[in-house]
Amino acid sequence: MAEILVKLTGVGMTFSGVSVLRGVDFDLRAGEVHVLAGENGAGKSTLIKIISGVYTGFEGTLEIFGKNQSFSSPIEANHAGISVIHQEMSLIPGMDVVDNIFLGREIRRFPWRFSRNQEVARTRELLARLNLADLDLHQPVEEFPMTIRQRIEIAKALAYQARIFIMDEPTSAIPESEVELLFNIIRDLKSQGFGIIYITHKMEEIYRIADRITVLRNGDMVDTASASELPERELVKKMVGRELSSRFPPRRQTIRKDVRLEVKNFSIANPDIDGMFLVDNVSFDVHAGEILGLAGLQGSGNSELLNGLFGAFGSRARGQMLVDGVNYLGPNPSKSIRRGVSLLTNDRKASGIVPEASVRGNISLASLRRFSSYYWINHRREDEAAQRQEKSLSIRLHSLAQPIITLSGGNQQKTLLGRWLETAPKVLLLDEPTRGVDVGAKFEIYDLMNRLTADGMAILLITSELPELLAMADRIIVLHRGLITAEMRHDEATQEKIVHAAMGA
Repeated sequence: MAEILVKLTGVGMTFSGVSVLRGVDFDLRAGEVHVLAGENGAGKSTLIKIISGVYTGFEGTLEIFGKNQSFSSPIEANHAGISVIHQEMSLIPGMDVVDNIFLGREIRRFPWRFSRNQEVARTRELLARLNLADLDLHQPVEEFPMTIRQRIEIAKALAYQARIFIMDEPTSAIPESEVELLFNIIRDLKSQGFGIIYITHKMEEIYRIADRITVLRNGDMVDTASASELPERELVKKMVGRELSSRFPPRRQTIRKDVRLEVKNFSIANPDIDGMFLVDNVSFDVHAGEILGLAGLQGSGNSELLNGLFGAFGSRARGQMLVDGVNYLGPNPSKSIRRGVSLLTNDRKASGIVPEASVRGNISLASLRRFSSYYWINHRREDEAAQRQEKSLSIRLHSLAQPIITLSGGNQQKTLLGRWLETAPKVLLLDEPTRGVDVGAKFEIYDLMNRLTADGMAILLITSELPELLAMADRIIVLHRGLITAEMRHDEATQEKIVHAAMGA
């Protein structure tokens, strides 16, 4: 049997009298990928924060390389050989590659002098292991694409001489076409004896990368099994505590004749390059009750298109946009909301939630005019709206007054959906609505989309998960470098056709 790198026995955690983790046993072996599976709020994040030194005062025992440990900080865990790669990178955007890798632990020739040459040489050695031998080390990391930044993050972990990697949703911010690059790196790390704890909500990834799977549900450990012995349907049942006959609800045909949204000759000027466009002369329409899917690789212009329709690009966006036949192009988000257009962005932490504000405040944020009179907010009406969305979307929480940051990722996402539904939109723009959301919450979001379109709403959907796009979209348009390269109906769309068009064919 391979060396055990991490072992937890009877681990539990309580916050303010609320038990969030109970009696969990878990281990990680050298040369394996051990997937932590479970719904949002199951206890996965709590478990990895115990292992990585973020949380102290837990019940049970933690052993690293066979020795009992109780870290007082993440720095102690780093020094013990544990490195966490989050879906939100820990790199400093304006710093170059070398400074990011050695930040806080610079190589010194003398106590008062750094050795830049040694740092550069060591960086090249680390990056060569990750197929980045020719990378410009003096370039700010913010100028690299996400996949390169992710490998720099791994190089930073290797510089710590980590043998235990914790990867939390590492593919959530990279395009599907580049996921295999990360998986190749993971396979190389496995072959060198590293152990990897991996968290993902994408079922396809679990069965492509996992050696073993541990399932958590509501803070309890449900099962640990090899991936080959735990079929997908059984895994989903263990995660959600009930049988899901399918990952997607049947898409009911609710398309009506009337056009809800019409876009003509829509363009967005590139703010960085004169004469270039992020979206170039795009035209399409969406009927009431229809879900129109937008497909394309990273940089295709999909997200920019939705932001432009919402008014986020202001005067840089040109063209015609008609909502229910009325000529309108939102000059700013506030006016777009009043005209019935709402946008769920693809990064809830950066451009969605207000972290320290309450769940109630996050839900009412986009529709405060309805709850205010002059300078006063009618808290009774605000509470009623928040309670309505809590019930309708099955948001799991202790209190509407608790900060939204204390909710799981899936419940944060449902809270944001509640925010936009409170604006009573006619057109809902959804950019990666199920990113970082567990399989049970995904099903609930898909069912919500069916219910909304049944009531006549038009939805524009961006998702990097092609099975999701194929299951939920009535029609799909594909963009490549800001241009539409294909349009296809639900019954004629395939993954191969979408990828072919997304690459410019």
